[in-house]
Amino acid sequence: MKVAESVEVAETGPTRADRTVSRRVLVGSTIGSAIEWYDFYLYSTASALVLGPLFFPNQSPTAGVLASFATYAAGFVARPLGGVIFGHFGDRIGRKSMLVLTLIIMGTATFLVGVLPTYEQAGVLAPILLVLLRVLQGIGLGGEWGGGVLMSGEHAPLNRRGLFASFPASGFPLGLFGSAVVFRLVSQLPEDQLMTWGWRLPFLASIVLVFVGVFVRLGVTESPEFVHVRETGGRSRVPLTGVFQQGWAPVLRGAFASLGLAMIVSIYSVYLLSFASSGPHDGQGAKVLNGLLIGALAEAVLLPVAGLLSDLLGRRPVLLFGYTVCALVSLVAPQWLLSGDQTLIVLTFLLAMGIGHAAVYGAISAFLIDMFPPEHRYSALAVTYQLGATAASFGPLAAVAIAGSVHTATPGILLLWGCLAAAAVAVAAGRIPRPGEVSARPVRQEAERTGTA
Repeated sequence: MKVAESVEVAETGPTRADRTVSRRVLVGSTIGSAIEWYDFYLYSTASALVLGPLFFPNQSPTAGVLASFATYAAGFVARPLGGVIFGHFGDRIGRKSMLVLTLIIMGTATFLVGVLPTYEQAGVLAPILLVLLRVLQGIGLGGEWGGGVLMSGEHAPLNRRGLFASFPASGFPLGLFGSAVVFRLVSQLPEDQLMTWGWRLPFLASIVLVFVGVFVRLGVTESPEFVHVRETGGRSRVPLTGVFQQGWAPVLRGAFASLGLAMIVSIYSVYLLSFASSGPHDGQGAKVLNGLLIGALAEAVLLPVAGLLSDLLGRRPVLLFGYTVCALVSLVAPQWLLSGDQTLIVLTFLLAMGIGHAAVYGAISAFLIDMFPPEHRYSALAVTYQLGATAASFGPLAAVAIAGSVHTATPGILLLWGCLAAAAVAVAAGRIPRPGEVSARPVRQEAERTGTA
């Protein structure tokens, strides 16, 4: 095939994707993503509810929360490393094999958390092992996110890339919902049973989900854009270098846009969950978990809608709308979550997660994909998305440290506003490439180099 013909394939190939193949890719990416986020956010929910006294018992209540949030952040710190490692091999070997491997890593680490000894049983070794497994989780998830959205986005018709790429993003609220459901169920146990063996059950159950996810992912086909790059000899020896050779502007814009996205999750589903669970009303923790469950379900439904709207209206207006909604809801979120009123609690998560975060998350995958060519796209998503997510992971830790013993949500809300403002500026500044515009660039450059265009 001549390179001139390759340009045609690169620009139109995904639009000819067989519907059955596309459907299988969407299902495989979404199920795998849901399982990995379930594994990852099991720890997040547990860190807000039970892990402090189990693994950091010789601390004041505030110090215990700080310690558990620090291990929560450790998983995010490891995500860029996982992103770079799996991004490199995803750009060199392929997206599919990396997705299977990351799922196995995540599932194994999550299962092992469920068999860890507590501080009472093993002393200081217990929190050390917990942190190591959390780091392993972060490495796995760091490689999974980029591969999942690329498999869906690169199989998509160019005018529906936002819709296709939003489906694996739906794995986040589904995983968050699943982790919250199981902790809601085990929290019904008497406290002595919950703190001895009940908290382990959600972690142990993840191994079953991993077998299901691996089976599904083994049945999907490789990304057509990656196959085209491989067949035309467009793969780079070190794909990460191509990311920075493209320029710092897309990297910084992607990282700040991702920072806003991830800070919404850190503040609403971790920091405010912990803040509101210690409120003055009976059953406050259960009410907040109920609200988070409903918000997660709403987000799972609305994420594809946001992805489709980003195809119809553009990525920028959908992203800015989502940032704005989350910022405005934060003005009343602490009061509503502490009110003890289940309706207000549910409304908080419906607006912030179900609408605001859904808008951002539904559009950001295609936003990032559009900015980078396929030969180093996996690595580019690792650098941009994972750096933003890692910085946001310190939000709960920083907010608790600033508040100290004072029961206030103000530090967390201010951090959220600062990150959302930075994200909005990054999205609003500069030109956003049209779908497929950057994708065809390396093929055209090859054509010019060989003189076959």
